[in-house]
Amino acid sequence: MKATFVTRALSHAVAVYACVRTAFMVLLSRRRWIAAVLVLGACPAAWADDVLFENVRIFDGKGATSLSAPSNVLVKGNVITRISTSPVEAEGAQRIAGNGRTLMPGLIDAHWHAMLARSTPAESFGDVGFNNLVAGDEATDTLMRGFTTVRDVGGPVFGLKRAIDAGIVEGPRIYPSGAMITVTSGHGDFRQMTDLPRVIGGPLTRMEQIGGSIVVDSPDEVRMRVREQLMQGAALVKMTAGGGVSSPHSPLDVTTFTEAELRAAVEIADNWGTYVAAHAFTSHAIKTAIAAGVKCIEHGFLMDEETAKLIADKGIWLSLQPLPELLRQGFPEGSVERAKADEVWPGIGRTYELAKKYKIKTAWGTDVLFSRALAQQQGAILASLVRWYTPAEALSMATGTNAELLALSGPRNPYPGKLGVIEEGALADLLLVDGDPLGNIDLVADPANNFKIIMKDGIIYKNTLVK
Repeated sequence: MKATFVTRALSHAVAVYACVRTAFMVLLSRRRWIAAVLVLGACPAAWADDVLFENVRIFDGKGATSLSAPSNVLVKGNVITRISTSPVEAEGAQRIAGNGRTLMPGLIDAHWHAMLARSTPAESFGDVGFNNLVAGDEATDTLMRGFTTVRDVGGPVFGLKRAIDAGIVEGPRIYPSGAMITVTSGHGDFRQMTDLPRVIGGPLTRMEQIGGSIVVDSPDEVRMRVREQLMQGAALVKMTAGGGVSSPHSPLDVTTFTEAELRAAVEIADNWGTYVAAHAFTSHAIKTAIAAGVKCIEHGFLMDEETAKLIADKGIWLSLQPLPELLRQGFPEGSVERAKADEVWPGIGRTYELAKKYKIKTAWGTDVLFSRALAQQQGAILASLVRWYTPAEALSMATGTNAELLALSGPRNPYPGKLGVIEEGALADLLLVDGDPLGNIDLVADPANNFKIIMKDGIIYKNTLVK
């Protein structure tokens, strides 16, 4: 939901009240004038619905290879309303002196798992209350890394999204798919052997009860479970069309869903005006998904050149991730998962080269799982794209290009408006960067020091320029 004027004003008023009350209590209980003054100094500034960025160099997220001339950008409410190299009149607006810093769109991670990024595999099927609190804390960290939007492709994230949208938790916009939809022994089937045999219509397993993954084994089951995710607010549908690394009973070479089953998901997604994204590594799994009408392939690291050309010719999106070596090493040596990771990792570079060669519509994401340390490297994983792209190309991918993929959700888009770009009429998700990320993309790898202001939906969540 959009932050309304009233919601924004009340949120700010509550924050100011809490801060002033704390200062007053410090004064009463300890009679420490200096401590009270310091607390007041950290309180939010007087709230203004308008924000004017002055003297900034703009990276617009639309493929520019250099920054703009010194410019001024006016935000009214949650929308960018004016961009000009001339002075902008904005009476009553909060003025931010950019002093030549870079203003760029908020970053977008197109392959994120908000409920699984930090928890361990065992925890993810455990205490739901604990997991939501952990995910909420991680969501705030994600926003503070400059990621104002994520596309969540598998996990019980609807409650977290609702809390963020309501202003209860600070975090990014979330485009949720809900539960990963898989087949018996497919990627995402984390059941134990004691859960077999599966009885269709029987009791759900823990994995399914909490909405992490759900098993379907016929087109009719697919239709029902897809509709359930959409009923809960899914912006897209996530199917696992082939084997996966982290699933112990899902060999990489297996094409899991039949074309008829995938087509059933596509049919329902089409009826709801949105799309299906399919996890697939191999050429056969990818071709089956494309034949069924899937619009986005996740990963594709074991595909051949013929398949890459097919993806390009059909105009299919390819959501790629420059998976870090630390993620591979996180799987124990000698495990089935580590053996599969060892098979997949050499294909990452080859797949990026194919994507470039055939000019495939390529999105960027991280796919971080089960590691707070790796989640903290989100910006560094983005910066690692310079193995194949210029900084401008990489940053465009993580802003304007990823936003184009988000728009495929059509009427299921939870945040109507233009994201990922700086232009008049776009939503105000903005970063003020201390330096030129087009000249030094490693700036995004250190958001704590280099992102001076983080704004999402016109609200400033971080401002280190205020002294």
